[in-house]
Order: sequence, then C-alpha cells, then structure tokens
Amino acid sequence: MATVLDSADAIQAAAGQTLGTSAWVQITQARINTFADATDDHQWIHVDPERAKAGPFGAPIAHGYLTLSLVSRFLPEIIEVRGMRMGVNYGCNKVRFPNVVKAGARIRGHGEMLEAEATKDGGVQAVIRVTVEIEGEDRPACVADTISRYYF
Repeated sequence: MATVLDSADAIQAAAGQTLGTSAWVQITQARINTFADATDDHQWIHVDPERAKAGPFGAPIAHGYLTLSLVSRFLPEIIEVRGMRMGVNYGCNKVRFPNVVKAGARIRGHGEMLEAEATKDGGVQAVIRVTVEIEGEDRPACVADTISRYYF
C-alpha cells in the first residue's frame, strides 16, 4: 500500500521513513525477450534459455536495466503524491545489482525516503531508495537511489 503525501511539506517530513512495498511482478521470458528487442541486447544469458541453463546462473536472467526500468512502475505503488501539478524523474544517485533475476521469478519494490528538500524552482526533490526484492531470495536484485521532483 502506497504512502500518501499531499504537499511539499509532507514530502520533506517523510525523510527517513519507510514508504511501502509494491505488488509482485513476474519476470517472464517473453518480457526479457521484449526488452532485448527494445535495447538490442540479445546476450545469450538473457534470450537463449537452453544455453542459459548450462550457464553460470542455471537459467536465463533479466537484464539489470530491465530490473531498473521497473522501478518507475513500482514507485507509484510505493508513494502516491496528491495535489501536485507535475512530477519529474530527475535521475539516480546510485544503482547496484547485487543479485540476478531468473526468468519466472517475481520481484517487487520496497521504498524508503532518504532525503527531501525544496528546490530553487519551487518544487521539492526527493531521494527515494527503491530496493527490488526477489521472492524467496535473501539478496535484492537492485538497489536504486532515485531522484524525483514534485511541483505543487
């Protein structure tokens, strides 16, 4: 369930707080293949299930950037900002991929507001750490310190 924030002050007050967790998303081989087509990254560890079974991970794995791209899907389920006129993805401070996501696995995002501050142009900038968890695994697939700007 998303944490609901309705003002710049509420966003800033959420610094240091856990925000919530998204729903699970299954990473199918079809999704991996579609991402490979979109990015022209057809490395066999992603798109050749038979060869990948004999590879270092024992199965085909999702691209790290596919996992990272799903953070934008998870964020609205983690934090709901009401009353804003615009929200902008401003980038990431740090991204790491400590574990692989095998085809068929389910992942979800867990959010924590690291910091938030007013910007010179009247918005508020929030740094939200999204940890992408893999169902049944101890180590996460991805940890990304995302930067979002909200304008009210």
